Amino acid sequence: MPKKHRTTNKKIANSLIYTVEEQSELLPFLLKSMSNRSRNSVKSILTRGQVTIDDHIETQHNYVLEPGQTVTILKNKEAVKESALIGMSILYEDDDIIVIKKEAGLLSIATEKEKHRTALHQLMEHVRLENPQNRVFVVHRLDKDTSGVMMFAKSEQVKRKLQDAWKENVKERTYVALVEGEVKKQKGYISSWLKESTTHLVYSSPNKYDGQHAITHYKLLQSNKDFSLVEVQLETGRKNQIRVHMQDLGNPVVGDKKYGSKTNEIGRLGLHAKVLSFSHPTTGQLLRFVADVPKSFLTKSK
Repeated sequence: MPKKHRTTNKKIANSLIYTVEEQSELLPFLLKSMSNRSRNSVKSILTRGQVTIDDHIETQHNYVLEPGQTVTILKNKEAVKESALIGMSILYEDDDIIVIKKEAGLLSIATEKEKHRTALHQLMEHVRLENPQNRVFVVHRLDKDTSGVMMFAKSEQVKRKLQDAWKENVKERTYVALVEGEVKKQKGYISSWLKESTTHLVYSSPNKYDGQHAITHYKLLQSNKDFSLVEVQLETGRKNQIRVHMQDLGNPVVGDKKYGSKTNEIGRLGLHAKVLSFSHPTTGQLLRFVADVPKSFLTKSK
């Protein structure tokens, strides 16, 4: 049974922030922290994705909070405003592009089930506050459960310019992955030909030239006998590339059941887009954006 908890908390303009001091399940923690609200009201806040644990959106009532974690609750008034961004923050914006930091749990684009709580939809609402004709276009994607830096274009022309010369424009694209087990080599690379099955599972083909060529470079940052933190540089940007290649290495990404993981101790996928550096599509200026490595990745791999 989880222990009772104490919290230290502070308020900022649109959020309540709590630091967990003792282990507790999430719903009881929220009910105690927001004792002025009804149980149904608190459950609604959870369901709407207004609760963030460290760097990921959490909607599970029985998620177990650990001491030291930070719980952020976006206030209701902010959440219903069109201008409020849930599960993301804007790092940079000009007339051509928007760069965001996305949290794990937020979809990049709409699916059959979820149309509105996506990065694209929220940014579309954001730019239309200035002019109803404004639009936003997807340049590249991050999986729902991957956090980190992501870029969008504000016109079809800029989107095409970025995509058509992606390899030339992007100077650095660095991820960090929390993986299972102890990675043996300090650094190395994985090269394979990726194919996708009818069930949308990506895998490395045993035959050369059979599929899309994918190259992943990795460097060990820290490890213990259970987990390793690796820095990953993509030479190619194929679907699920890091996840497949880490499985090939024998060290699947934590929380990645689809690609061989047996653990989910951080309540999310252990993949984070840390750095995106590129030449601005209009000015040519070199821009570099960094999203800090999630705390849970660092503590688990110490």
